[in-house]
Amino acid sequence: MKKLIIFSSTLLLTAAVFAFAVAAQAWNINGKYNISFSTNAASGIFKTFKGTIAFDEKNLAASNFNVSVDVASINTGNALQNKHAKSDEWFDATKYPEIKYASKKIVKTATGYQVTGDLEIHGVKKEFSIPFSFKQAGNGATFNGTFKVNRNDFHIGKPGGDVDDVITVTVAVPVVKA
Repeated sequence: MKKLIIFSSTLLLTAAVFAFAVAAQAWNINGKYNISFSTNAASGIFKTFKGTIAFDEKNLAASNFNVSVDVASINTGNALQNKHAKSDEWFDATKYPEIKYASKKIVKTATGYQVTGDLEIHGVKKEFSIPFSFKQAGNGATFNGTFKVNRNDFHIGKPGGDVDDVITVTVAVPVVKA
């Protein structure tokens, strides 16, 4: 019986050490992030961004992003545009209050990294890749990326019209070690 207890304890301790060794560094999102978008007819920011980030340049397999943007936090600098963007003609913030992104894999590229995961906007979920850079300084770091989203893929607004179909999104997310 004593040998079984020692064996079980050793096995549990080994599993705990292994689990700790493969976990990526957890990061807390700093409140000074910037999630901005631009088109020919409108530009602005989303003021509320939250989520969990685990990222380790040496252990990309254990790294992941699970983040969301509060659609109602959209700010174009124009109250009427904000109201219109939140309406059921565009984002329908009441029915779809969040834009969500959950990573599936992260790979190193020639210019930084690329994360591939599920992007969900307006109730539509699609696999989506985002290029980004990661700059660490002490206990802090910043994730930066610029990418394009076709709003028609997510049934936002009517195709064509005054607003470009392709929206440029720029993110700058400062983080600190958790």
